[in-house]
Amino acid sequence: MTLSFGQSPVAAHTTHEVTNQPPPLTPYDASDDAALLEGLRREGAGWAEGDVRRLGLRAGGPEAQEWGELANRHEPVLRTHDRYGHRVDEVDFHPSWHHLMRVAVAEGLAGAPWADDRPGVHVARTAGGLVWGHTEAGHGCPTSMTYAAVPALRRQPDLAAVYEPLLTGREYDPGLRVPTEKRGLLAGMGMTEKQGGSDVRTNATTATPTAEPGVYTLRGHKWFTSAPMCDVFLVLAQVAPPGAGGSPSCFLVPRVLPDGTRNPFRIQRLKDKLGNRSNASSEPEFDGTVAWLVGPEGQGVKTIIEMVNCTRLDCVMMSAALMRKTLVEAGHHVRHRSAFGARLLDQPLMRNVLADLALESEAATTLTLRLAGAADRAVRGDTGEQAFRRIATAVGKYWVTKRGPAFTAEALECLGGNGYVEDSGMPRHYREAPLLSIWEGSGNVNALDVLRAVTREPATVDALFGELALAQGADPRLDAAVTRLKSRLGEATQAAARRLVERMALTLQASLLIRHAPAAVADAFCATRLGGDGGYAFGTLPDGADLDGILGRALPGGD
Repeated sequence: MTLSFGQSPVAAHTTHEVTNQPPPLTPYDASDDAALLEGLRREGAGWAEGDVRRLGLRAGGPEAQEWGELANRHEPVLRTHDRYGHRVDEVDFHPSWHHLMRVAVAEGLAGAPWADDRPGVHVARTAGGLVWGHTEAGHGCPTSMTYAAVPALRRQPDLAAVYEPLLTGREYDPGLRVPTEKRGLLAGMGMTEKQGGSDVRTNATTATPTAEPGVYTLRGHKWFTSAPMCDVFLVLAQVAPPGAGGSPSCFLVPRVLPDGTRNPFRIQRLKDKLGNRSNASSEPEFDGTVAWLVGPEGQGVKTIIEMVNCTRLDCVMMSAALMRKTLVEAGHHVRHRSAFGARLLDQPLMRNVLADLALESEAATTLTLRLAGAADRAVRGDTGEQAFRRIATAVGKYWVTKRGPAFTAEALECLGGNGYVEDSGMPRHYREAPLLSIWEGSGNVNALDVLRAVTREPATVDALFGELALAQGADPRLDAAVTRLKSRLGEATQAAARRLVERMALTLQASLLIRHAPAAVADAFCATRLGGDGGYAFGTLPDGADLDGILGRALPGGD
């Protein structure tokens, strides 16, 4: 461009003054959330509040927020061979990914809780995930799998003795080397295959015993294996030939063998995913891959059950974190943006939308922390909490993750066209939201799991209704909802499973809010989610709802 009349490049493009745009949200405190902090204390981890608050400030700081953006902009790259033609099967990540991982592991968001005997430690980890989740979601996959792998690995004490101290450490030590020579390890999982997906009993990968007891070689192909640069993997494979009717077994597969050689783990490609793009998800092929049996032969599904409980809780946690993050973004925007002569936050309809989102966010966060408390007490031997966890985690996984995409879309819409462009960050959150409903079993899988608990494990139903009874008599709408729920249990069918699980989730969330949230929150939730005084979209709270009370609690910094 040629400029004349002595104009500078800046002057040539200055056609207006930028007004009516919000300032940057960052820095902010991701832990400035009353529902989160109250739940942390209530579920037995008040001792961790200082750490959670410190992590919340770091999560909302400019450095960590930039890490999240850069890790998704610069996606991982697969290198199958080195320059000389040797097979290497490595994945290169942007430095921002490693920064995020380093903080997450150091803060105990991976396997560290299993090495800590303090009551509430699993709650503290979940609260940490709720605030650190404000950065980005992709790196939560390897930390979640590492956390979940420890209880499964304990089914094989000799292997746990070797690997657990490194899986529960707080040092992030990337790079493929002999696992026992590293300062810390990460674990991945290889369960699903092309022909089966969630039906892991149809796995066709075969395991052939070697002359060494407990050692096998694997041959097969996995369809979704996230974080392929982890150090060790838990993999399902059939010891019996495919079609022989056997159940799969669980195996530990290291990327590097004890003698320093690469274990055959051929990454065929990385998935080109809708979201979660900072995290590499791969299709690995096993051919003579050395593996160690974990748990009894033929009982792989039983071996990984505890692992599934852990990863499902993390799906609920990350959905709740995503809701809270997008609510904070929307609240910040409408506080600083004006239209039609008033701030958006002061417009009655926008206040209704934002308050409705705040209800959903608090219900999700409160349920997440209750599930974390149940997990913490269950691993310490509380049989009542074990039964409650069994059914309530599947209920929460179904419902909270289902609400995530609609919630995120509504929060994005609060920003209007500004929210539809990439540099707002909202499109990344929107693309992320559906994953959490799919990972660790889609909606149908979790609904059917709840149905199995109802029909085969009556103690879980007793535990659920015991929890609901703690709020009995406090609100007639909840009492009526519980009565209806009981009446439907005897008619539970596969076709009606989603409706049943939805009612379980809403009654459970309502009971928790009645017991622990301010009246403004609990009343509006019961009116709209149980009492029929709300619509199908967000922003349909009734005229009598205390919007000021709801928003004053939900939005950091006040109106």
